[in-house]
Amino acid sequence: MIYRFRIILDTHEDVFRDIEIEASATLEDFHNAITQSFGFDGQEMASFYTSNELWEEDEEISLFDVSDEPGSIRIMGETILENVVDEENTRLLYVYDFLNMWTFMVELADIAEAEAGQVYPNLMYSHGQIPEEAPEKEFIAEEIEEEDFDEEFDLDPEDYDNLDFDENWN
Repeated sequence: MIYRFRIILDTHEDVFRDIEIEASATLEDFHNAITQSFGFDGQEMASFYTSNELWEEDEEISLFDVSDEPGSIRIMGETILENVVDEENTRLLYVYDFLNMWTFMVELADIAEAEAGQVYPNLMYSHGQIPEEAPEKEFIAEEIEEEDFDEEFDLDPEDYDNLDFDENWN
């Protein structure tokens, strides 16, 4: 079984790659195919995140186990692609180089049969050039009126004695 993915750089310009890979490949194999297709050297830390239809991060699948408890998270080299992505769960987020935060939206576009003589992974299509620097993320916070905040957290801004604040904390 062959998975066909579109990997889109999270930027204003259209920059994406279409990659075919065996469903039985590991996420580390997929990571290598993505980094090569976008021209990265592959030497930086990276993670995949399972995602829902709204592109919200869920479970992290890391290149290396950097958790406090070894074995408590999944790692790419031990995770098979078809165990993470299927017809129902088609989206992943991929972050490469945590200092620069190159962020990609990865979506399963098709499931096909392997073609005789074709080597996988296969870069099917490439569109756009990756910029010199990772696109900056726009974090948009929901504006909250002061009265709403005080009510939501049951705070009285005039009652300093009951705010549980240690003014000599340092």
